[in-house]
Amino acid sequence: MKYVGNIHLNQEQVVMARRFQTSILSLLINKDHSEVINAVKYSHEMQVSTGIVYLLLPLVCGKVDWCSMKFSTSQVYDASNKDIRHCHSCKQVDLLQTKDGPLCRCMLQNSIVCTPHNSKFYAVNGFLDLNSKSLLHLRDGRALTYINYFDTRHGLSLTHENQPLLAARNPVEVRNFLQKRHYKNKKESRTSHGVELPPELCRLVMSPVSNNTLYSFSVIPSVMYRIQCLLLSARLKDQLGPTMQQFAIPALKILEAVTTKECQEEFSQESLETLGDSFLKYVATQHLYGKYKLQHEGTLTKMKKNLISNAALCQLACSNNLVGYIQGEEFNPKGWIIPGLGYDMCGNSKISFLSSNDMHILRKMSVRSKRIADTVEALIGAYLGAAGEQAAFVFLKSLGLDIEFHSNIPLERKIVLKSEKFINVRSLEMILGYEFKDTSLLVEALTHGSYQTAGATACYQRLEFLGDAVLDHLFTIYFYNQYPECTPELLTDLRSASVNNNCYAHAAAKAGLNKHILHSSLQLHGRMAYYFENFKQPFTGPSHGWEAGIGLPKVLGDVIESLAGAIYLDSKYDKEVVWKSMKQLLEPLATPETVERDPVKLLQEFCARRSYSSSYTKAHKDGVSSVVVEVQVEGTTYSATETGPDKIVAKKLAAKSLLNNLKPVGSLLKFLWE
Repeated sequence: MKYVGNIHLNQEQVVMARRFQTSILSLLINKDHSEVINAVKYSHEMQVSTGIVYLLLPLVCGKVDWCSMKFSTSQVYDASNKDIRHCHSCKQVDLLQTKDGPLCRCMLQNSIVCTPHNSKFYAVNGFLDLNSKSLLHLRDGRALTYINYFDTRHGLSLTHENQPLLAARNPVEVRNFLQKRHYKNKKESRTSHGVELPPELCRLVMSPVSNNTLYSFSVIPSVMYRIQCLLLSARLKDQLGPTMQQFAIPALKILEAVTTKECQEEFSQESLETLGDSFLKYVATQHLYGKYKLQHEGTLTKMKKNLISNAALCQLACSNNLVGYIQGEEFNPKGWIIPGLGYDMCGNSKISFLSSNDMHILRKMSVRSKRIADTVEALIGAYLGAAGEQAAFVFLKSLGLDIEFHSNIPLERKIVLKSEKFINVRSLEMILGYEFKDTSLLVEALTHGSYQTAGATACYQRLEFLGDAVLDHLFTIYFYNQYPECTPELLTDLRSASVNNNCYAHAAAKAGLNKHILHSSLQLHGRMAYYFENFKQPFTGPSHGWEAGIGLPKVLGDVIESLAGAIYLDSKYDKEVVWKSMKQLLEPLATPETVERDPVKLLQEFCARRSYSSSYTKAHKDGVSSVVVEVQVEGTTYSATETGPDKIVAKKLAAKSLLNNLKPVGSLLKFLWE
């Protein structure tokens, strides 16, 4: 598609173009015979209106084919019109008998006809070397003449035996070309089973109309719907107010943010939602950490949950009239309102329009509150990805979220201590690849809540609260930018495999950070000693995935988060410094080729797709948990039993074992597992 400049139309051409457009689209969209005929008649009765939105015209060699349009929009459906029996370019009139009387062959070549005996429409593209006396070979092996066939099948008598039969096909159907699965069957849309029609059974509807023209117009509803959605996205940008106009963001990116996966299109909001969710949690965490300096981690977590809950985001969206922009269902081209027709013919009711000048259609749609909240997060992600953190934060403020985003929060450290008395600062800085300006932050990041020593710093929980959000945001940005072509599902898997306590705990153990934790808890000491003695494993290799740090004490993962929070504060909120330090601890990072999916989730998906039932039985004895998982597969029970340091670990191991047992069941499992 390319812009060729302005084309000026006079009044007659506008009316002609509207008739042509309305007639063809009515034929393609509506299969009801009476509805189509009414639409065609309506197109001839329409008056000139200034409410024209767009006109779609056929071209020949780059020029508008006004001659064919003028002829094809003449009232050929009216049997009383005796003036139109052949086209003006026809040199030799060859009349054939039709349902409406004699018509020249030139009128039937490349035409649309209807057959009243079965109320169907056909696209005629030529003539056959057959007539009514020719044999028709049926599927059961019999052969009948077309005269006998139409007599026995439809009770119709053919009287013009020598007329050539028309070569016809069912008109191409309008389809949703925006669906990602459509392109596999794209060629099928241009072909259909051919039929042979006696001209005397046909009533001419439009002529001339080629198959290529019909196919081109079958794409129009999808194209115009996409343009409509882009215009709505542009309107949403304007609606957000002047403060947001300073940020350049494509309308297509806004459209991606408001398009749900239910639309089944090539893009959806899921990846942007993941990106926006991480930024929202990061900003909220930073805001609460800086504003409430005396609140502990538990209280801060509750405050964050209330501040950015789905209910809170849904309320913001409703208050700012964002809900109506959400694309929450597949586009149905057969329900598309034909421009210029004056009413919607879909369904049992007709909705009249006062003007056709507005492409935006009002309709009722049910949207779940979580989907609304997801859309807010996706819009945050859209502004973040297209225009940066400041744009995403201003967007949040424009919605009315009471939050502040600090580039640097002044630290008020009231505790003065000699860090070297508690920890080996030099050794830890070498492990982290970062030199602290305020080493008391390093002490705080390694101090467990049980550690009570006079003059010591606070425990690591507040830093853990901060570092958790920082790491989550850093990993999400990394994967989003590193693998821009990955699917939303893969982005989620990469994030889940990297941002979890097991992964962090494995990295902490690999770096030897367990030896530097300050605590006075006999229980914690016993748990760590028990694990390292009874569940021995080499702490090498990747830390990502669900198996790397499986069963390790949670405190090890917490320390990675608190250290990230400490570096974040000490570096004056420099996320690049945090990422450099944490990345070298957590490398090698997950990739699309190495990411390992959660076996419990994988088994759940497998059973859901095959309608199999599954169950888990859990037990715990002498510090060891065991889990039995069973799956019913077409009358056969498959089971697996595994043990682990806790029930969560044992459940994952059991699910993995059973998945291996089920691999011979079908290729779907192999597809999911890989």
